[in-house]
Amino acid sequence: MAHTDQTTRRVLRREIAGTIGLLTDEHDFRAMRRYRTFTFDDHAAYLRQVEAVLRARASQGTHTTVALFDPEDYADFCSAAGLDPDAPASRSRFTAELAALGPTVPYEGQPLADLVPTLVDEAVRQATWEYASTLLARLGQCSTCGEDLGRAAFGRASRLLLRILETAPPGNRHLVCTVSGSPETLTSVLHADEDLDGTPHIDEAEALEFTGVLALGLATHSPGGLVMRISTPTGPDRIHGWRLRGYGLEPLTAGEVFDAYCTDVDSGDLISPESNVDYCAPPAIDDDHLPPGHAH
Repeated sequence: MAHTDQTTRRVLRREIAGTIGLLTDEHDFRAMRRYRTFTFDDHAAYLRQVEAVLRARASQGTHTTVALFDPEDYADFCSAAGLDPDAPASRSRFTAELAALGPTVPYEGQPLADLVPTLVDEAVRQATWEYASTLLARLGQCSTCGEDLGRAAFGRASRLLLRILETAPPGNRHLVCTVSGSPETLTSVLHADEDLDGTPHIDEAEALEFTGVLALGLATHSPGGLVMRISTPTGPDRIHGWRLRGYGLEPLTAGEVFDAYCTDVDSGDLISPESNVDYCAPPAIDDDHLPPGHAH
């Protein structure tokens, strides 16, 4: 009977998903060392131990999610919940909270050196989306017609993005939207790789964040731009660009795209153009025929 119980427990352990909160950089690691119960004293050794645990769990058939552990957020969490931050149980509760609400990446056997940048990118993407959506919500309603300004801008940005993807030449598309503003500049990236039938495959979280940043630029009439790089197996990469202008996008000429890519942002010096790259004016997206969004 005891042997049967042990076997059953082993089976159940394989079916219990877990989350590990990861301190990805040396600064965050040092911040946690102020807690007596955090017994690690070397960040590189800590990362090796985490990777060993991940591999061991994977070898047992156990699914593990890795979350970004932020010491400042952890301290705030403990303060709000009345928990002792110098207790392993408190770290476990915070990690469980991260699993539900924070940025996470599933461990699928990849080296930790590959997983960490993915996790950081996911955290940046989530923070950018939350920041952009908060600012859009603060725009409130139009004093004339009562329309929700942020929602109207998001709808406008969604339609513009759809038209850009519909009119783009075939290939894998890499889009970057940058919006300059106070207190900081927002940048968002969207990948739209083609399936075998030519249908672009888009990550929903990426698309939400990208659309939110573009919508914020449109709604606030902030300086900004959007560039798209299209790659194919056989020909040169093509680069297209638009600047944010008013409540829409103004296409850049081939010369303007070239200047943007071949000028150092900080010094203004010319940079040699990439080989096997064409700098092109973008296809027309018929901006004037799109629903205008908010009209006041």
